[in-house]
Amino acid sequence: MSYLRIAVQKSGRLNEDSMRILKDIGISIDNGKDQLKAAARDFPVEVFYLRNGDIPQYLRDGVVDAAIIGENVLIEKGSDLDFVERLGFSKCRVSIAVPKDSKANSLKDLEGKRIATSYPETVKQFLKKQNIDAQLHIINGSVEIAPNIGLADGICDIVSSGSTLFKNGLKEIEVLLKSEAVLAVSPQIDEERKQILEKIQFRIQSVLKARNSKYVLLNAPNNKLDKILDLLPGMRSPTVLPLAEEGWSSVHTVISKNDFWEMIDELKANGAEGILVCPIEKMVL
Repeated sequence: MSYLRIAVQKSGRLNEDSMRILKDIGISIDNGKDQLKAAARDFPVEVFYLRNGDIPQYLRDGVVDAAIIGENVLIEKGSDLDFVERLGFSKCRVSIAVPKDSKANSLKDLEGKRIATSYPETVKQFLKKQNIDAQLHIINGSVEIAPNIGLADGICDIVSSGSTLFKNGLKEIEVLLKSEAVLAVSPQIDEERKQILEKIQFRIQSVLKARNSKYVLLNAPNNKLDKILDLLPGMRSPTVLPLAEEGWSSVHTVISKNDFWEMIDELKANGAEGILVCPIEKMVL
């Protein structure tokens, strides 16, 4: 029997998020400390723990069949590779930043200046599109220190919360791209392993839909039921059940996490009571 070989980042936040989603889709991994490969107990999957920057080449060579990888890394080192799913976690952006006291406030102000980065291909392509001529210094790690030691006038690096820029006295002046974890695929994956990947993708979609939704139960007076139902979304339509108390009904539905508070406010304003909100573990449509 074939095993799908899937790569994840060896350590860090992306590793933690990747292992969490694998667990949520029912794939349990037995891996010890510093183990570079581990098999799942209950699914035909082997997980490879690799350096993030090495994963695109492993995909290209067919050493692994799929990978959970930051889109920013795929753009930098694997622009020829495809991904089949955005995963909604490990979100960040690739940005250009300069010292807070710098007179540079836009990308144009870096014309002829020096930019330190770990993402030379991404920066090179972006500057070319913007018709900006700047000198790149390639640094692996600790890019933020470059302006402070006189190595560069600005930097280009990944930004999550912005706290690292703040601590190093830098300000963000340009966002090149926004990134999140994606499920990338090797161009050499065979049909048998592709079918395993499709099962994983289906499970991931169910988990992501659940993460972005809330299950809501509420009590509604029957004389206001039509208005309340008009407000509510649902996978098909809300479920309505009569309560023991005459003139009242119980309404069950699913609400998007993004619309949740606005929807709750409207429901209350239109007579809904006893609103109960529950998390959803999986959502299979």
